[in-house]
Amino acid sequence: MDIFAFPPIAALLEGAYRLVQFLSSLVHPLVGTAAAAVAIVLLTVLVRAVLIPVSASQVKAEWGRRRIAPRLQALQKKYKKNPELLQRKTLELYRSENVSMFGGFLPTLLLQAPVLSLVYALFLHSTIGGHPNDLLTEQLGSVPLGSTLWQAGWPGVLVFVALFCVMGIVAWFSRRTALRLALPSEGQSALLRALSWAPFLTIVFAAFVPLAATIYLATTTLWTLIERALLRRRHWGESGSAVGAVLTSP
Repeated sequence: MDIFAFPPIAALLEGAYRLVQFLSSLVHPLVGTAAAAVAIVLLTVLVRAVLIPVSASQVKAEWGRRRIAPRLQALQKKYKKNPELLQRKTLELYRSENVSMFGGFLPTLLLQAPVLSLVYALFLHSTIGGHPNDLLTEQLGSVPLGSTLWQAGWPGVLVFVALFCVMGIVAWFSRRTALRLALPSEGQSALLRALSWAPFLTIVFAAFVPLAATIYLATTTLWTLIERALLRRRHWGESGSAVGAVLTSP
């Protein structure tokens, strides 16, 4: 059974189709045949703009944990032989400072899963709402937006390669930032170092989805990198830089 045939979801798919077509018509005079691809970029930007408050709360949660990290280290040193008391004191510290232990850990990409699923579906269905899916005729370069990497052929594969390069650079900077900003208690964690490679998994996923979804992924990962840098500068400020220097000093 096709889940996108379920009436409420079919209505969402139809709405997404109309929105992409509308955005495409707006930019077509400027970008011509790349209008649908640019519309996907604009759709991604709209979704990420809506999620800015969520991203801001995640950055604030990061800063909260970083702010109390020196006191947490002191507790760990003082009560290292008494795990139960350490756990109680740790919870008291988080509670007294109004800091969440897990706030900010939910990946932003996970929140976008419904939209990404709709973009994926838009370029898989030959009909939407009982009418032909005109988006399937749209291209970026010579590559249909509904094609995957394995269907692109030459030289269309270069479009995917360009997007993968963007995503790879973003993933590298994201991993570098995650390791640099790791708290002392996390800095040598094997789990953290393993998870720091997670951004590269997006590239693996992108290799198996239509070009339109790859465009979405490339845009949202680039947005995340820039957005986090700007939000950290805004919410952490000079005090955040000072604490960060203390925490990362030998």
